[in-house]
Amino acid sequence: MISALSRPRRTQSRRRRLTSLAAAGTLALTGVAALTEPAHADVGPKAYVSNFGGDDVSVIDTSTNTITGSISVGSNPTGVAVNPADTQAYVTNFDDGTVSAFDTGTDAVTATIPVGSNPLTVAFTPSGNRAYVTNLSDSTVSVINTATNTVSATVPVGAGPNGTAVNPSGTTAYVTNNGDDTVSVINTAANTVSATVPVGDGPSGVAVSPSGTTAYVTNNDGTTVSVIDTATNTVSATVPVGAGPNGVAFSPSGTRAYVTSTGSDDVKVINTATSTVTATVPVGDSPAKVEVNPSGTAVYATNRADDTVSVIDTATNAVTATISGFNSPYGIAFVPAPPTAQEADIDVNFTAKPNLGLLVPYLSYTLTAHNTGPDAVTSATLTAALPPGASATNLSAGCTVAASTVTCAYGAIADDASVNKTFRVPLHLLTLGKVKVTGLRTASAPTDTHPANDSAAVTCTAVSVILVTCP
Repeated sequence: MISALSRPRRTQSRRRRLTSLAAAGTLALTGVAALTEPAHADVGPKAYVSNFGGDDVSVIDTSTNTITGSISVGSNPTGVAVNPADTQAYVTNFDDGTVSAFDTGTDAVTATIPVGSNPLTVAFTPSGNRAYVTNLSDSTVSVINTATNTVSATVPVGAGPNGTAVNPSGTTAYVTNNGDDTVSVINTAANTVSATVPVGDGPSGVAVSPSGTTAYVTNNDGTTVSVIDTATNTVSATVPVGAGPNGVAFSPSGTRAYVTSTGSDDVKVINTATSTVTATVPVGDSPAKVEVNPSGTAVYATNRADDTVSVIDTATNAVTATISGFNSPYGIAFVPAPPTAQEADIDVNFTAKPNLGLLVPYLSYTLTAHNTGPDAVTSATLTAALPPGASATNLSAGCTVAASTVTCAYGAIADDASVNKTFRVPLHLLTLGKVKVTGLRTASAPTDTHPANDSAAVTCTAVSVILVTCP
């Protein structure tokens, strides 16, 4: 059984740290890679946080920044990632040599997948059909077929693979090798290493920019971030960030990168255009992983040593919330909120006007669909029920008549806008006296949740074919 997490001494060698991971069972502060940015939550956007010390994953409602549940997984969970369809999440179980798959709609575990020894991080391809898992003690990467939840390939990489990330096109996976100060570049079509890039001391976290042109690598045993030009697979810049850089993630726009620094218990904000640190945000003790929420408005950092998660406002670079109740929190991933259900209320209005003194006198009807919102109407159908034996002529486009019923189809109607449809009823087809015609909404999209105004009636009084009054 792996012991409780402790903050590692910063002077210990990589070899000693990797040995202790495999033998003594103490997890080092290595970074979990940022995956692609997003893009089904039950309430607001959800975040999943793996609890290395609790053998479970905490569920956060990010609209309230509270823990709303937990998911039991394997022993000592570390990395967590959500597939691009937002339907399934994978979490690596460090001490079990497995990956737990769970449904993001029900938060129920659906599969347990054997992988290599001490799996640490996981990243999905943009298509979601594969996931790449770093196996720290095996120096391999397991490739999971997500349709079958089985390992379809095993890729040898460098010593002590830590972080992994897949580029936006899905052609390349990047793996940090903590034990030999390199990054392995995997061709995802062949699942073979196509290049090895020397970086800084003890690389851990890795993230690929939204444009796919750069990969940022945190050098955990040093004080820098290496910027890899993905076109040439060479380091194009080195950014000083302070002691023990660990997790890394990009903003959705790619203009900023966020790096957790375990040596100074903060998050560094990097301007990616200038490769310079523009802000330093103090967070909790021993921050491990950092991730940006789907809207780009907040950054979440997992603080292993004080069992909290810090929430940073990206507009002000200030901590706005500290969420407690975790047990050595490590990885984090988001599920965006589902689209808000749209609704548009149609208010039916109906008017009539007599047109007399003509060769064929008639009543002119106007059937109006008024959209009271809040969203736009995409389509609607209104009908008008005529008196028995009556028919209609001169119908507007989209209207038809059959069996004394006029049916009118309406297209898009903006919020607070109206669309009129007109038709005529010859007076000689009507019985003298009161003539009542009713308009009714019979269908519309999106959902109309206010049926009280779905119908309207107009009553005219016909004394003769040349003497008719309407309200």
